[in-house]
Amino acid sequence: MTALYHDFAAWLARPHMLTPSGLRARHAGQALLAMLALHLAVLLLVLLPLLGLWQSAMGLPSPEAFDQVSKAMLVPFVVLLAPVAEELAFRGWLTGRVRAVWLVGCGFAAAGFLAMVNFHIYEVPASFAVLGIGLAMPAGWWWLRRRGVVPGFERAFPVLVWLSIVVFALSHLSNYPRFSWTLLPMVLPQLWAGMTLSYTRMRIGIFGAMLIHAAANGISVSLALFGG
Repeated sequence: MTALYHDFAAWLARPHMLTPSGLRARHAGQALLAMLALHLAVLLLVLLPLLGLWQSAMGLPSPEAFDQVSKAMLVPFVVLLAPVAEELAFRGWLTGRVRAVWLVGCGFAAAGFLAMVNFHIYEVPASFAVLGIGLAMPAGWWWLRRRGVVPGFERAFPVLVWLSIVVFALSHLSNYPRFSWTLLPMVLPQLWAGMTLSYTRMRIGIFGAMLIHAAANGISVSLALFGG
């Protein structure tokens, strides 16, 4: 466990591409539990207590993410759907394979066009664009299946990893009813999650990152529902 944590710290200092071992590899389960323990220990014992004091001192609002989902769908959405979608979007492409980057690019493009439809901006063309992307995604995935890593990806990997971590954290500011600079510390849990999940994704694989993400979200929603 100590060696794993030293490796995690060294990887954060100098991110580099790894070949994920997969969940079936020897000691993968132990590594997964060790990263989950570290993730939860920092989250529950350090970040959440400090941020609770910060929120109280600054009079900040509580996040509205849980209020936007019905109670019947809260657990499936937060514990199952969100971890899968967010891991695919923010860390599914970290291996640099062409088809993975293709899928993520199509996903973000589709999300942009859906936002245009939602805000009534060129709704008809945007709707056709979403349909076209939906057809192109699987076709591109099949056509690019034999392609390797995107040229130059490994050189840019450290910047891309930290960019994905920061964007992942900042995206959670949308959980709050209004923006304020004093809210920035409130996404430190997501910044920490981005660090642990990125390393887990590269060392074990995308499913390992999804499992840790789901466990952390499950504890968060339990605290929100039963602990205030």
